[in-house]
Amino acid sequence: MYESKPWLAHYGRTPATLVYPELSLFGMLKADAERHPGVAALEFMGRSTSKARLLDRIVRMSRALAASGLKKGDRAIICLPNIPQAVIAFYALSRVGAIPAPIHPLSTPSEILGFATLVSASWAVTLDGFYPRFAEILRRGGSSGDGQPGDCPIRKTIVCSIGGETGFPTSLGYALGPARKIAPVPYGETVLSWRGLEARSGSVPELAEPDPLSADEPALILFSGGSTGESKAILLSNRNCNALAIQTDAAGGPILPGDAILSILPMFHGFGFAVGIHAILVHGGTCVLVPRFKAGALAPLVRRHRPAFLAGVPTLFDALAADPEFSRTPLGSFKGIFCGGDSLSPETKYRFEAVLKRNGCGADLREGYGMTESVTASILMPQGEYRERSIGLPYPDMLAKVVRPGTTEECAAMEEGEICVTGPTIMLGYLDDPEATAQVLKAHPDGRTWLHSADIGCMDSDGFFYFRQRAKRIIKTSGIAVYPSQVEDVLNKHPAVRLSCVIGVPHPTQVEVPKGFVTLNEGYSATSELEKELIDHCRRQLIPHSCPRRIEFLPELPMTRVGKVAFKTLQERETAKASAAQTRS
Repeated sequence: MYESKPWLAHYGRTPATLVYPELSLFGMLKADAERHPGVAALEFMGRSTSKARLLDRIVRMSRALAASGLKKGDRAIICLPNIPQAVIAFYALSRVGAIPAPIHPLSTPSEILGFATLVSASWAVTLDGFYPRFAEILRRGGSSGDGQPGDCPIRKTIVCSIGGETGFPTSLGYALGPARKIAPVPYGETVLSWRGLEARSGSVPELAEPDPLSADEPALILFSGGSTGESKAILLSNRNCNALAIQTDAAGGPILPGDAILSILPMFHGFGFAVGIHAILVHGGTCVLVPRFKAGALAPLVRRHRPAFLAGVPTLFDALAADPEFSRTPLGSFKGIFCGGDSLSPETKYRFEAVLKRNGCGADLREGYGMTESVTASILMPQGEYRERSIGLPYPDMLAKVVRPGTTEECAAMEEGEICVTGPTIMLGYLDDPEATAQVLKAHPDGRTWLHSADIGCMDSDGFFYFRQRAKRIIKTSGIAVYPSQVEDVLNKHPAVRLSCVIGVPHPTQVEVPKGFVTLNEGYSATSELEKELIDHCRRQLIPHSCPRRIEFLPELPMTRVGKVAFKTLQERETAKASAAQTRS
């Protein structure tokens, strides 16, 4: 088992034992706002909000929500991009004692209904442009004014607008452009105006018990595929989220007052909220909110705000490395750059770090590993250290080990098995699903409860961990395990390949075999000759069973909403093609 404390020096700091205050999410933010009232908390499209002003807006909104019927224990869907109201909603709900459950802002009506039903959400917060999707499902719950009973649990919906949150002239452009295309919202008793709530907040009484949550009570619900492969609602405590923020400062910081981060990752993702928002706000930092990622739009933000931190997924860094304007932008302000959410190929790391070096930045692109079941990151590569394909060392106060699948027996150095972690960020459990919780949270002989990841990896003799493969992505060819990520690494090293994805496809005698999907760099064409060249390239570096039998060239690979390659989409497409071919025969 890997003990983290002796290795804290790898992070460039050797702090004493970390202290986790007995506070809620709101309590942590309030304490920081009182320490640094004049520091900018948020920057959004030309408008700056100080920490004192943000705290005031949160307090006022919490009073307005309570006066409108919100109470401790209520659950609220938050369907917003990274805008000021999303941040305010998170902490205002915390102050009342309610639990936010953020979802992707582009969720379909059926997805919204599914999320809301899963967590029995009686409240929702969304954007005026998204309201039609809510209107469709609210009618099914009798919440839109028709009085008909239904299956939607949402009883009150708060609708906000980007208008008024941006600086001039952006606000004028929004009013004359996108705002004119948004249909009027039918405000009433069950559909409430965010602006109206803020306007009335001065006349409503203070909460009977401000900030009623203790550190160990539920604070946040995040949705994930979970280690079991099914959609789960992950229940996280205030302590979980606050511990992650403090560990991030110790392992990835220090975060100093006024340090800014480009908050690009969406808040419905643990990485986006816990690292991109909460860890920064409670350590005196500033969040530059980016509601939608476009590589070409980041360079002006970097020049204007000179951020200290950037967190993203591999495809984000790949896009930035290829963006001409970003490649010409001074980058010396960055001191912490973190990659998570998916495996970072050495090629993407080298390309992005070359851009950093050319533009005056000495920071590394540091890969991490984590799960939503532990809020987000629990393992991170130290600054100034790199071991190819390693995800690094456990966060301070986190322990990690590799066990033989299906057991609690620890593996030897470099022996592959299941990655397990334990520490103060481990979830309370899957909401209302004790059986699924028991499958991943297991008591070990050491007396600790360990989170079983279902991810395959190993640990070297120095305590550095290596992620090999999501267990459910393993391809079994004639009984031999093939790791798609290993094949993708080889493909990505070929100069023609920009990005690749490998899946298993049916085979009449070998059950399934690897097939590669590839997008090409400029100057290369999709030909049968290049397909053969790529397969031969793999044969020179991999055992025969691991080599793709076919390569298909695509203009773009499908992506998930958080920027990962959507291998399941390719898998489903191939399965459908195989079924259709079998039907025709």
